[in-house]
Amino acid sequence: MIETCSKRILLSPKQFLFVTEGFSMESALSALVDEVAGVKLGDKRLTKRLAIILDRLGAQPNLSIPAAMHGRNETEAAYRFFANEAVTPDAVFSNHYAMTRRRISQETDCLLVQDTTEVVLTRPQQQVEGAGPMSSDSQFGAFVHPLMAFTANGIPLGIAWHKNWVRTEIETGMTPAEKKKERNATPIEDKESIRWIEGLREALNVARVCPNTRCILIGDSEADIYELLSEPRDTGHNRPLEILIRGCQERATTQSGRNILDHARATPCLYTATVNVSPRKAKTKVETRKRASERPARVANVEVRACQTTLRAPWRHDRKLPDIPINIVLVEETGTPNGQEPLQWILVTTLPIETDEQVRTIVTYYCHRWGIEVYFKTLKSGCRIEERQFEFLDREMNCEHVFEPSEWKAVYLVVTKTDPPKTPPGLNAMIRLIALLGGYVSRTKTVPGTQTLWIRLQRMHDFANC
Repeated sequence: MIETCSKRILLSPKQFLFVTEGFSMESALSALVDEVAGVKLGDKRLTKRLAIILDRLGAQPNLSIPAAMHGRNETEAAYRFFANEAVTPDAVFSNHYAMTRRRISQETDCLLVQDTTEVVLTRPQQQVEGAGPMSSDSQFGAFVHPLMAFTANGIPLGIAWHKNWVRTEIETGMTPAEKKKERNATPIEDKESIRWIEGLREALNVARVCPNTRCILIGDSEADIYELLSEPRDTGHNRPLEILIRGCQERATTQSGRNILDHARATPCLYTATVNVSPRKAKTKVETRKRASERPARVANVEVRACQTTLRAPWRHDRKLPDIPINIVLVEETGTPNGQEPLQWILVTTLPIETDEQVRTIVTYYCHRWGIEVYFKTLKSGCRIEERQFEFLDREMNCEHVFEPSEWKAVYLVVTKTDPPKTPPGLNAMIRLIALLGGYVSRTKTVPGTQTLWIRLQRMHDFANC
C-alpha cells in the first residue's frame, strides 16, 4: 500500500487495487505502474508484462484474470508470467520496498504495523497444489504476514517486508494440556510465532536506514511475546526502534504479587473518552475466546491510565531472558452493558508517557493499526485473491510430480545437449521439451497438441530406458 501525491494504492504480490482521491483512473494506474518500474526480473519482457498485468488488474481488480485481460493472448501471457521462475513475490516487491523506505525517511514518525491473515484456498473439486492445512485437515490455504508502513495520521506508505508460508501438517491428536506442554518445550525459532520477531528485525533494518524518522513497530495481541519485547532495538543512531504491542497476558512484574494490570489500575485516570465499538460475528458457533466472541456495535466510555514498570522475565528451558523496563497504557471501559465483555486495551510500549498528550498519541497510534485490517479486506473482498483459480500455490508445479528423474533428465540431455540441472524444471517447460523430441516448432503463442505429445512420450520412454 503506498501513498504518492495523495494517491492511495494497495499492493499485494499478485493482485493490486487502487483508491484515488481527486485523481483520474489513468493517473492512479500510472502511479501504480511507476511503483514497479524498477523491478529486475532478468528479462525486460517480464517487466513489461508486469506493467500490463498491473494496468489490467488495477482497473478491474475484482475480475478474474481472463476477464481482466484484453483477449486470449494477454490471458495466456499473464499465466506464463505467473509461472515463470523469475517471478517471485520478493522480486515483484523489490522496487516497492525501496520506494516505501524512501517515503518513510521523509516522515517524522512512521508506524510499522505487522499482522497475519489467512488466505483460504479450499476447493470443492481439486485442492490447490502446495496449499497446507489451516485450522483443520479439511481447510487448506496459506498465511500472509506483511509489515506495512503508515504515517502518524494513518496514511499508508507501503509494504516494507512480508512473509508467506504454509503449514505442512497440524496436530489433531493432542489434548490442550499436551499442546501447551509441547509449546513450552519448543524454542521460539521453531514456532510459527517467530514471524513476529522476524518482522521486528526487518522494522529495525528500516529504522537504521531512516535516521531522521522515529519508527514505531505496532502489533496486536498475537505479538505479545516476551522474546519480541526483549529483542535489541538499537539502530546505531539516536532513534531506537520503538514498540507498541497490545498485551494479552497479565504479565508479572519485579514487584512481587503485582502484575501489569495491577500497576496500571493503581494509577489515577488521566482522561476519559468515548470509543465506537464495531460489531463482530464469531467465526464459529462454539467460539469461547473473549476477543473473538460475537458482539453488537455500541459506544463505550473508557478511562485511560499509564504507568512505568519492569516485567519479570518468564522461565525458558533453553535460555535466560532479561527483566524489561516498560511503559503500560491501560484503556478500560466503564459501565459495560449487561452480557457484554468490557473493552480493554493493555498497551505495552517503549514510547514516553510523561504527559497526557504523549499517552493520547500512543492510543491514537494503536488505533491506526486498523489500516492493515482494511488492507486484508481489500485483498479478499476487492481483489478476491481467495477466489483466483490458480491450480498451484507455487509459481509452477515441479515436473517430478509427473515424470521420473530418469525420464525428464533423458529428455533434457537429448534436447538441450547439456547436463540436466540439479533443480527439476517446471512441468510446462518439460512438456515443451518433450514436444521438441520430434521436430515440433516451439512458438510462444501455441502449445503442443495431444497427438504430438503422445508420440513424443513414447520416445521419452525409449530414451529413459536406454
